[in-house]
Amino acid sequence: MARHKKLIAIDLFAGIGGIRLGLEKAGFNVVFSSDIDAYCKQTFDQNHKEKLILKDIKEIDSSEIPEHDLLTGGFPCQPFSMAGHRRGFDDERGHLFFEIKRILKDKQPRAFLLENVKHLEKHNGGATFDRIKNILENELGYKVFYKILNSKNFGLAQSRPRIYIVGFKNHDIKFNFPDPLTLTPPPISTILEKGDIEDWYYLSQKYYEGLIKHKERHRKKGHGFGFNILETTDISYALVVGNMGRERNLIKDVVKPWFYKGGNQKSGIPNSDGVRRLTIKECSRLQGLPENFTFPVSKTQAYKQIGNSVAIPVVEAIAKVIKKALYLEEKTKNKDEFVKDRLQEFFIPYTPSPI
Repeated sequence: MARHKKLIAIDLFAGIGGIRLGLEKAGFNVVFSSDIDAYCKQTFDQNHKEKLILKDIKEIDSSEIPEHDLLTGGFPCQPFSMAGHRRGFDDERGHLFFEIKRILKDKQPRAFLLENVKHLEKHNGGATFDRIKNILENELGYKVFYKILNSKNFGLAQSRPRIYIVGFKNHDIKFNFPDPLTLTPPPISTILEKGDIEDWYYLSQKYYEGLIKHKERHRKKGHGFGFNILETTDISYALVVGNMGRERNLIKDVVKPWFYKGGNQKSGIPNSDGVRRLTIKECSRLQGLPENFTFPVSKTQAYKQIGNSVAIPVVEAIAKVIKKALYLEEKTKNKDEFVKDRLQEFFIPYTPSPI
């Protein structure tokens, strides 16, 4: 079997490098990762061999970016998400898609992979997504495929539906998104840490009661509120960022012995039900991050970074299909060139004799 050279990829809006991890597991060589968040750089640099380029994408000239086969980016989703008020291109962060457009136009990679919240497809009655598709297809000349995939169907104990957009310069390429690996997601019990959990993760009785009252007020107004207590047989809701992100998924754990000895002085008397937040490690597992992935930042920043990251097994599965399509394109191109060369050996062009 012929060996292929490794395909080259870049990772824009890299965050802590979730897409990069999926690409590398699929066999890509990622040569460029950038982001504007200094806290993300701390986490990225501690967990990857290469260093994150800390720079506003609007200030990165295309000449600074290496040539590549695949451009990837989980461009900021807050402008299109329900949690982010869905302002779309009216949000300054929504304009960052046009930086992707600029780089695609300048570098002309063979393919791209973009990720965003599922609401992007329906934002502004579908007008926003139609505009994005029109730019990718008609202005930049890519053949575009898109599909909503859920992390729970790729071995993760988290329901995280996201839209994935794939494009190829070669319109003859045939592409299908990967099939789900499983229809029965693993329960949240599979990601829970064993042994003693740090006191900080347990809610104080006062705070716990406040959450319950707050949720009831929202219920009476007909509003939703992202506060859920999960059973160990459940799967997690999608991890989110923001003030209430870490309270979106609570778990009822064992009641610790110190609950009845005055409690944790910093957080007050702990709740008697043993309700706690998912730990940083548990949230990492919900995204498919490696077990040795660490966070040299505050817990607040770590929750934010994980919530802004991607479901790594989904990216890996899509990247493998993209890689196969690009290798097949190379094989077809090489075969055509071989046939052309052989034909030229037999067909000698006619040159008139001089008079």
